[in-house]
Amino acid sequence: MSHRLLSTRGKRAVLTVVVAAALVAGCDDLEPGGSSARSGPDATAGRGVSPLTNPDGTKPGLGVLTSEADKATARKLFDDLTVKGRGPKTGYDRDKFGYAWMDTADGVPLARNGCDTRNDLLKLHGQDVEFRRGSDCVVVSMDLYDPYTGKDIAWKKTKAAEVQIDHVVPLSYSWQMGSSRWSKEKREQLANDVLNLLPVSGSTNSAKRDSGPASWLPPNKSIRCSYAVRFAQVALKYDLAVTVADRAAMLKQCHG
Repeated sequence: MSHRLLSTRGKRAVLTVVVAAALVAGCDDLEPGGSSARSGPDATAGRGVSPLTNPDGTKPGLGVLTSEADKATARKLFDDLTVKGRGPKTGYDRDKFGYAWMDTADGVPLARNGCDTRNDLLKLHGQDVEFRRGSDCVVVSMDLYDPYTGKDIAWKKTKAAEVQIDHVVPLSYSWQMGSSRWSKEKREQLANDVLNLLPVSGSTNSAKRDSGPASWLPPNKSIRCSYAVRFAQVALKYDLAVTVADRAAMLKQCHG
């Protein structure tokens, strides 16, 4: 499958954000404030890349948005969201989004690279990554900065559940907002798209469950606007509606 599964409206919205972010930063590879985007976490900007300059999710971390210009760009993004009521969860099953962390969800970054989605995410966001002997895929230890809590995690595979991969837009939420009517291929894309995935504290991810922004936000308050932007980017890319309450919560996080 290809990105043709995604709506024209979603593609246009993502392109709009890229252009707006470029105007704010002065260049596609600049962070707000003029500092160059780095390949690893940036301690001065939430130790991650701004979501406004990372519209495909292929750069590490989730950087803090602090400038009024960035927040204004975020609010314009939220204006493009469609709102509707949350439907029933009837019929939802994780397996309807493909088996967990499949490498064969075509049309998304990092697909079919010989490494499953979970390990791809650990490699992308981790620092001092160590692999299983003889492998360049299976991560056995790393250091992770968790943007949701603002804490560093020294992770080892022997305690795998300490780091979980969060679906920013939860799969169950998407089901209730329209993905129940999608093709299985498009649902597999959503489940394995790096734009919709962040490795975070396992306990924090478990607490989130299938909540939207109106009922759950990261404990780290400084990252909440960025989280709202990432949630909106995913919703727009896949032409998913959000609830009125969720959109209002997102706007609130990015007001000056």
